[in-house]
Amino acid sequence: MTSPIPTLAPTLTIDIVSDVMCPWCYIGKRRLESALEDVRKEMDVEVRWRPYQLDPTLPKEGKDRRQYMEEKFGGAEGAEKAYASVRAAGAEEKIPFAFEDIEVSANTLDAHRVIRWAGTEGPAAQDAVVEELFKAYFEDGKNLGDDTVLIEAAEKAGLDREIVSRLLSGEADRDAVSSEIEQARQMGVTGVPCFIMDMKYAVVGAQPAEALADAMRKIVQEKSTGQLAPDTSNDNAP
Repeated sequence: MTSPIPTLAPTLTIDIVSDVMCPWCYIGKRRLESALEDVRKEMDVEVRWRPYQLDPTLPKEGKDRRQYMEEKFGGAEGAEKAYASVRAAGAEEKIPFAFEDIEVSANTLDAHRVIRWAGTEGPAAQDAVVEELFKAYFEDGKNLGDDTVLIEAAEKAGLDREIVSRLLSGEADRDAVSSEIEQARQMGVTGVPCFIMDMKYAVVGAQPAEALADAMRKIVQEKSTGQLAPDTSNDNAP
C-alpha cells in the first residue's frame, strides 16, 4: 500500500525594515510574533531584519536624549505628547518602556552591523540579537552607540564575543549596511517598521497582529491560486 505524499506547508518570507531606536519597531516585533503564532500551523515563515536609520546624522557617541527629543518635538510637552500613544501601545504589548532611563540617542549604524552578522548565523540568531538590542535601549536605557553594549547584546544572543568585538573595531560591512539603507529609501520606505512580504507587498507601520496575519494569509492564498491578493500596504500606519 502506497503511503500518501505529505503536503508541504506554504512558505513566506518577511523582510522587516526597521531601526532599533524606533519604539514602534519594538511594538511591531511583538505584534508580528503574535501574528506568526496565529498562522504557524498554516505556513512556514522566515523573518529577516533589514536596516534603516531614522536619523543617520546622529554621532557615534550620541546626543543627550532629552535635548534631542525636545528639539525634535518642540519642547518637553511636545515630546511627552508625541510618546503618549507609544506608551499606550507598549503597555498593550507588555513592553515596559523606560524612556526616562534613556540618556543617549545614538547613531545605530553599528547596531545594524551586528544584526547583519547575526543573520549569517540564521534567522533565530538574528531575531535574538534584535530582541536584545531593543531591550537594552528601551527597557534598560543603554547607549546603542557603545560597543560594549552591542557586544553584550550579541553575546547574550549566542554570537561569539571576540569575533563581534574584532569586527566592530574595524569597518566590516559598514558600506554594505549603508547601501542597504539607501536601497530601502529608494524603494520608497519612509517610515518603519515596514514588513515586506515575499519581496512583493509592503505592510507599513506597527499594524495589529490580526492585520499582519490576514496579510500573510492573503499572500499565501495568491501563491496557491495565482490570484492577485489585495493591496496590504497602509501609508497611514503609526
